Amino acid sequence: MMVADLKLILNGARPLSRLDHPREMIRQFTPNWFAVTMGTGILALVLPMIPKIGGALTPVGEGLWYVNIGLFMLFTALYAARWIFYGHEARRIFGHNSVSMFIGTIPMGLATIINGCIFFGVARVGDAMVSVAHMLWWIDVAMALACGVCIPYLMFTRHEHSLDGMTAIWLLPVVAAEVAAASGGMLAPQLGDSGAQFAVLVTSYILWAYSVPVAFSILALLILRMALHKLPHESMAASSWLALGPIGTGALAMLLLGRDAPAILAAYGLADVGFVAQGLGVMAGLLLWGFGLWWLALASLITWRYWRAGISFNLGWWGYTFPLGVFASATFNLGAAVRFSMFDIVGTILALALGLMWVVVAGKTLIGGWRGNLFVSPCLAGAAQRTGGCDKRG
Repeated sequence: MMVADLKLILNGARPLSRLDHPREMIRQFTPNWFAVTMGTGILALVLPMIPKIGGALTPVGEGLWYVNIGLFMLFTALYAARWIFYGHEARRIFGHNSVSMFIGTIPMGLATIINGCIFFGVARVGDAMVSVAHMLWWIDVAMALACGVCIPYLMFTRHEHSLDGMTAIWLLPVVAAEVAAASGGMLAPQLGDSGAQFAVLVTSYILWAYSVPVAFSILALLILRMALHKLPHESMAASSWLALGPIGTGALAMLLLGRDAPAILAAYGLADVGFVAQGLGVMAGLLLWGFGLWWLALASLITWRYWRAGISFNLGWWGYTFPLGVFASATFNLGAAVRFSMFDIVGTILALALGLMWVVVAGKTLIGGWRGNLFVSPCLAGAAQRTGGCDKRG
């Protein structure tokens, strides 16, 4: 079916045919689209990590990074245009129970671009790209900090939530800070100034603590919710994978931060603390990886159940990609830290599964985006029906 749809697009089917007017693409644009940049960005970063073939795949990863930059700029322009031309409607997002959570995908999508600046940009452009990454990282940190507290505040004061309606998307605004922490672990050793290195390292540890305990509290509630109320609606099928995100990112951040902590902290007379941080990074990575393995198996079983019943595509399918990607990245970094080949084998399997899933989801997104049926703002639909959790004051 997807191949036939692609042929239809290539044969000149009219774009956005499902929309009443092309400007509806702007009016209906939501932050959910930034999940595309998360999934594309993490695949770009994981491909070069695959043992033996990573070098050959590096140009593919770099190409995906360029694509990801273009997508992020496009989505930023579309979302900014919505606020400019339809600001009175765009504000309703803050009162919506689910769409507001996806604001967290914006800093997380930016984080994959920052990592690519270090991974690909330095080799292509030179050390000037480190300065770009450094500037963007602080912007990312500010957005992640705001998401991590402002969206939960709205949950506590304006939204209407219930345990049976809870899904793993509650994690999205909270996890942005630990994603920034992992990016800080990549950025810190690249900086030439020891003071900048120290600031990024310390800030990254604070970001990790700002995010991970809250995320794990949500995970505990999520397990209770699924035990009492069973699986969520099929439209949220991919949300079971989102829980793997904070586990994998938490492990990855501790590994990356601990790896260079001894050298960075030694400049400030804290060499002993640095070695402790390095050891804690490896141990935390191992422990969280084991927890992630349990959730990976559980999410796979849940997904098999959904797919057997048949589910329709939506942008939530991008939730299959980023969590799998960060867990694969953590697996490769853990293998490098403990020198155990088993992690390389598992990481390769996860990376290949990520690549296959990305192809499927990207293809369906291209088809749905071309037709226009993926440009739907649930808050506007809810406002029209006076239902759906939109803030009626918006």
